[in-house]
Amino acid sequence: MAAAGLVRPLDGAVTVMGALADDVSTYLKRRARWSPLEIAFWVFAFATIWLFPGKHLILTETAILALFALSLDLILGYAGIISLGQAAFFGFAGYFAGLVAKYGFIDEPVIALVVSGVAAAALGFLTSFLVLRGSDLTRLMVTLGVSLMLGELANRYSDITGGADGLQGVTIAPILGRFHFDMFGHTGYTYALIVLFVCFVIARRIVYSPFGLSLRAVKGNSLRASAIGIPIKWRLVAIYTASAFFAGIAGALLTQTTAFCSLDVLSLDRSADLLLVLIIGGTGYLYGGLIGAVIYKFLQDWVATLTPQYWQFWIGLVLVVIVLIGRQRFEGWIAGVRGAFAQLGTRQVTRPAALGSAAPDGH
Repeated sequence: MAAAGLVRPLDGAVTVMGALADDVSTYLKRRARWSPLEIAFWVFAFATIWLFPGKHLILTETAILALFALSLDLILGYAGIISLGQAAFFGFAGYFAGLVAKYGFIDEPVIALVVSGVAAAALGFLTSFLVLRGSDLTRLMVTLGVSLMLGELANRYSDITGGADGLQGVTIAPILGRFHFDMFGHTGYTYALIVLFVCFVIARRIVYSPFGLSLRAVKGNSLRASAIGIPIKWRLVAIYTASAFFAGIAGALLTQTTAFCSLDVLSLDRSADLLLVLIIGGTGYLYGGLIGAVIYKFLQDWVATLTPQYWQFWIGLVLVVIVLIGRQRFEGWIAGVRGAFAQLGTRQVTRPAALGSAAPDGH
């Protein structure tokens, strides 16, 4: 009788937990659905191939910068790892893609792109154990040190990398054997935009998976995350490696679309630009890097046209204004725009009561 009395409460608890698990699973699926605003964003992005044929060169640079910023947002916005060394993976993969193309090791650009990203991911995995050993300031210095070391190695072995003159003689074969890179950037922009979209879809899947939610838990409170059984170290190693992969893809894209690679790809300015982009666009949601890259690149181009010698001053002024106004006020404006789109037909996702009352941070 006593055993039977114990079984019923246990069965009831199992039933409740099963129902909660189903609710959470349903919530996550709804949260990961593409909203109409997201679909409109990408439809317009691909429409620019035909809308702005004269801007394909700068649009190619923007797409590459957006992918590069996306790589930093994965570790900064979702895992809380601040880095000044993303240029290490960007430049390493850029040189790798240039060398395999120059010496004919891999003729197909798409395969070379993926292999370059994997090479950057391997470098990220090896250096992740150094980066994750310390606190935020230590991580910042270690990531910067890795980037500076690679830059000096590239300069030292100029017989391989070309040194200050850059890697020359790079010939990129047609994509899939059919699409030749042209001097106006038409093929390059289409190629870069497709790669950006594919990488964004992969990053979006990572963010909206249970793995991505565990990263948010680690960022919010690592001690509490560890107490509930989340392997913090391996979560951070995994996302740091994935971030290096995306940064490597961006660096290889730059080499393939320009058929050139120089020491600039490993410079501190590359990493610093990413922080500026994410300050403009915001961190913690994937579109921040994309929107920030568009604003930063076109603002830079426009200001450089007006006052070529003072364009950095105006970029700095914009950043000061953003800081003075405050990120919260910008987020309030963005939330108002999202609310307007929601009233036009976006169905609101209901959060399971067991997860709390905080609003989800979707797009």
